[in-house]
Amino acid sequence: MQKIFRKVNSEHNSFLKKMEIMLNTLKSKRGEGYVDVVVTVLVIMLFVALAVKVFPVFIMKNQLDTFADEIVREFEIIGRVGSETTSRANQLKTQIGISPNISWSRIGNVQLNQEATVTLTLSYDIGFFNFGSFPITLTSKATGKSEVYWK
Repeated sequence: MQKIFRKVNSEHNSFLKKMEIMLNTLKSKRGEGYVDVVVTVLVIMLFVALAVKVFPVFIMKNQLDTFADEIVREFEIIGRVGSETTSRANQLKTQIGISPNISWSRIGNVQLNQEATVTLTLSYDIGFFNFGSFPITLTSKATGKSEVYWK
C-alpha cells in the first residue's frame, strides 16, 4: 500500500513541477509583451476595417425600408398602384440615391381596406478591399391598406 502511495505521490509532485515550470514561463517578461501589443493592435485594426465595410449595409437597409414605407403610404392615400406610385418612387430614387427593383402584389385600383404589398430588392457589394467581391441582396417589404373607395 505504501508503494502505491509513494508512486501516486511522486507522479503528483512531477505534475506540480511541470505546472510550476509552465507558470514561470508564462510569467516571464522577456519582451513577449511587445509581440502581444502588435498582434492586439493588428486585430483591432482588422475589426475596424471590417466595421467600415459592413456598417453601410445597415444604413442601406434602413434607407430601403424608408423607401418602401414612403411608397406604400402614397398607395394608401391614392388607393391605386400606378403612375402616382411610380412618380413617388422616382422622386425617392433621386432624394435617397438608391434604385431598387420594385414589385407590387397588385396593380391598378385597390378597393377600400384591401391590401397591397410592395417588395424592394437591391444588390449591395460588401467586398473587403482587394480580397474579393461579396454581393448581398437586401430586401424590404411594406404592406398597406387602401384608404379610397372606388365606385
